[in-house]
Amino acid sequence: MAEPFDLLIAGAGINGAGIARDAALRGLRVAICDEGDIAGATSSASTKLIHGGLRYLEHGAFSLVREALREREVLLRIAPHLVREQRFVIPHTAALRPAWMIALGLFLYDHLGGHSSLAPSCSIRLGESPFGEALRPGFTRAFGYSDLAVDDARLTLLNVRAAADAGARVLPYTRLVSATRSGGHWEATLVTADGDRIGHRARILVNATGAWVATVRNRILGRHTGARVRLVQGSHVVLPRLYAGSHAYLFQNADRRIVFAIPYQGEHTLIGTTEVVLDDPQVPVAASDEEVEYLCRAAGAFLRAPVRPADVQWRFAGVRALYDDGHADPSAVSREYRLQLDGTAGEPPMLSVFGGKLTTYRRLAERALAKLSPWLPGLAASRTAELPLPGGEPAGGAIDAQVRTLVARHPALPASWLEALVRRHGSRAAEVIGEAGSHDVPGRHFGANLHEAEVQYLVRREWARRSDDVLWRRTKCGLDLSADERDAFGEAFAAIRERFAGGGSA
Repeated sequence: MAEPFDLLIAGAGINGAGIARDAALRGLRVAICDEGDIAGATSSASTKLIHGGLRYLEHGAFSLVREALREREVLLRIAPHLVREQRFVIPHTAALRPAWMIALGLFLYDHLGGHSSLAPSCSIRLGESPFGEALRPGFTRAFGYSDLAVDDARLTLLNVRAAADAGARVLPYTRLVSATRSGGHWEATLVTADGDRIGHRARILVNATGAWVATVRNRILGRHTGARVRLVQGSHVVLPRLYAGSHAYLFQNADRRIVFAIPYQGEHTLIGTTEVVLDDPQVPVAASDEEVEYLCRAAGAFLRAPVRPADVQWRFAGVRALYDDGHADPSAVSREYRLQLDGTAGEPPMLSVFGGKLTTYRRLAERALAKLSPWLPGLAASRTAELPLPGGEPAGGAIDAQVRTLVARHPALPASWLEALVRRHGSRAAEVIGEAGSHDVPGRHFGANLHEAEVQYLVRREWARRSDDVLWRRTKCGLDLSADERDAFGEAFAAIRERFAGGGSA
């Protein structure tokens, strides 16, 4: 009988991915599965920010903000190809929050996390600044501060890639249907999207299934555990670029919520997010017309350019599974994560992950393994704060320098494609080019700087199984393709997938 895994992780969102990477780098035998794609749910439907959570200060969540601010620095170090500084502008509306309150909040934001590599906050006179050009008349003062923008899906995916590089087994589109304790291990049954049943044994089960965490926990334990989860849907819209400049805006609204407007994928603007309480995790998640109208109205109250629902190019939604702390206002529900352990020293444990933020996933993983350490004697120390994510190796240098190097090395390949590769894959862009580099033939161009050579890589090395996995998660090329081009890619992808079936684990 095969040796059992140390950890079987259900859920390949950011929390499960982070735990898999940390555990595998410590030498543990790891398997991670997900009913859908890697980052197929909430972890590809965020506001695409690594941030301390400025608004959480208003709710007194100082420890959460401090931890998140410190993690910004870690991610700048280990994922320089995925994160970049994003400057935010907050137009001041005196009727909502006084200037002194915003200034105090930003002062705390600058200092709570210790040393910061980002530009400090400042006060802005909009009449003397280009930041005011995009705003409606009447706004005279603003505040500026910095956070990080990130590709959330690729951050998740590259944590899984790092786990696989360290020996983990990765099983996307594979659902954990049952698990029972037997002889000091978990006997788990998984079912693939094709209906094949797979049996695995594991010493520890990790339930990182996000919105389904309570459902899975109750099913595995065979009883209602009483765990309280608040499901909060956050929706976003993407429109053609609404203003010039690389800065983003944070808009305060009369309902005391905030809405971001962020430059996105070159010629687009991302606006988000909403907070709508849901009751059933099984209901398909989608941004409603009401949410789209709300976001457009909120941004349109500040921006000169018309912000119309009819101009929305893409809408998406994710569900945050927050630990229910009893607050009636979903904005006030704590974003602190909770790690619930079921099991005694004499039986194999199950760890369930409630809540969490994209920004603090790495610390969550460290704490998860610390909680499991009684079942993992001799557990090595974590190395995730020092080791770069795939593509973030220091040898790659700055993004612009990497692009220049590839353009000089491959003058016959499209420079725009090479730049897109570096921004998606960092120092592994040369690996993506592969044989295309030696023959200067990147294969069929599907539009929007998506070439067949990269698609092959995404299938072989990044577990892409369906066309949407490529168009909307591993890249965002679907945003710049027409409906006909997306359909044509879907047909071509099926043939590519057939040729490289079984890829991703190498």
